[in-house]
Amino acid sequence: MAEAILMPRLSDTMTEGVIAAWHKNVGDAVKKGDVLADIETDKATMELESYQDGILLHQGTPNGGKIQVNELLAIFGKAGEDITALIAQHAGGAKAADSTPSATEKKAEPVPAPEKKAEAASAKPSPDAAAMEEVVLMPRLSDTMTEGVIASWQKNVGDPVKKGEVLADIETDKATMELESYKDGILLYQGAKAGEKILVNDLLCIIGKQGLDVAAIVAAVKAGGTHSDAAPEAAVAAQPASENKPEATTSAAAPAAEVVNDGRILASPLAKKVATEKGIDLRYVKGTGDGGRITKTDIDNYIPASPAAAPATATASKATAIVAPAGQVSFEDVPVSQMRKVIAKRLSESLFTAPHFYLTMSIDMDAAVAARGKINEVAPVKVSFNDMVLKATALALKQHPKVNSSWLGDKIRYNHHINIGVAVAVEDGLLVPVVRFADGKSLSQIGAEVKEFAQKAKDKKLQPADWEGSTFTISNLGMFGIDQFTAIINPPDSCILAVGGIAQVPVVKNGQVVSGNVMKVTLSCDHRAVDGATGSAFLQTLKSLLEEPLRMLV
Repeated sequence: MAEAILMPRLSDTMTEGVIAAWHKNVGDAVKKGDVLADIETDKATMELESYQDGILLHQGTPNGGKIQVNELLAIFGKAGEDITALIAQHAGGAKAADSTPSATEKKAEPVPAPEKKAEAASAKPSPDAAAMEEVVLMPRLSDTMTEGVIASWQKNVGDPVKKGEVLADIETDKATMELESYKDGILLYQGAKAGEKILVNDLLCIIGKQGLDVAAIVAAVKAGGTHSDAAPEAAVAAQPASENKPEATTSAAAPAAEVVNDGRILASPLAKKVATEKGIDLRYVKGTGDGGRITKTDIDNYIPASPAAAPATATASKATAIVAPAGQVSFEDVPVSQMRKVIAKRLSESLFTAPHFYLTMSIDMDAAVAARGKINEVAPVKVSFNDMVLKATALALKQHPKVNSSWLGDKIRYNHHINIGVAVAVEDGLLVPVVRFADGKSLSQIGAEVKEFAQKAKDKKLQPADWEGSTFTISNLGMFGIDQFTAIINPPDSCILAVGGIAQVPVVKNGQVVSGNVMKVTLSCDHRAVDGATGSAFLQTLKSLLEEPLRMLV
């Protein structure tokens, strides 16, 4: 049975996508995982993979055309199927109605009558047909994503779902993103529980009409090559929604443990952030805002229930710290987050693949300290020392392009543009948003951009376009009191600069020992692309710019 594929929402602010290039033509055979098209969003150009096998029967628009989110992107099915009705069903506006069937579509013959009769005679839809109609697979939500973790389900089994409603919050290696439904129906099956992992293109959920043979669909999808470890629960589809929701605690001693929020939870972004930090499940928090919306005050006032009813004579403990029992071994195993997995994988590959060497230099920051004070008297945005280091680094890279390079195996790419990644610490690890064309930006522009990136990183709002495309990276731990350290190169860059704090130490000037402001920097270099002399020359230029900051303004 032919299936309509709608334009997915590939970023949090995306409203429409532009087809940068189709990789499959009408009539081509497509396998699950094949790249269908390059979709240009408001953030980046991303590859859209097929979630199933079939024949591409229809393209919603040619190369360069725009399609709104949730509008008809493509139709898959079997060769010869009549898709006229399906196109009309998703017309919704002039765009789809005006589309002219391609030559391949005009020649398409209706499905033979015997096959139609066989389908009509069956009390239940065939697994293949049902799966083609109702299966939702885990999408690839970032360029490096291989699996996703269900942070939370916003819909329970048995709940009605409308196109555009949020099904679940998916934690990727980069951020937590909302996954919207592409169709109307009933949520009949969930491929994993909250907190569990699902590989990209594995069964995420099934949406359809009551009465579908969910067990048969799950079996058919798994037979097609998916890898989800979640055991299919055939009885789930037949159960009322209330039977699939967490049971409310009935103990009178712990009334706060009752579930007060079913389905979609309304909460302010700050409340969600604070709840995550405190480990509070929002299903148990009663909101006092408009429409029951949970606010930060509700989180601050929330008192978790006891795990078991305490004796009447016991005094409730308000201690929140974990205290190990005296004389006993105590520990906690915490599952590795998606972000930490990717950090471990990429940096291990970098350290054990790229031959690192390190160059350390001390820089006199007296002039920079004085200049920063004067700059901030007139600057629209407060400029930090890190902003000054970033600007000086960008200008030094212009003079030393061999440092602004990438090792590509059989060639070295010397980048003419200067995009500097700035390592930002977040709860689960670090992210590296990119300040693009940094050599052409003022200190105030750099300062504003870095501050915005830091906030977006902590709020998990960074998008692929924010962290892709660096040519050099800076990691600054000076604000944590670190004097000096070495950093692992961030691929595909050839170098990374580790920046320590500015310390007041005795220095010799004009034959006299005086107090001076000194900052140590260490350049980690990939010896395959950058030699010691090249890296040293770069650091000398960087030193001269920071020791005479006026040179950065010329």
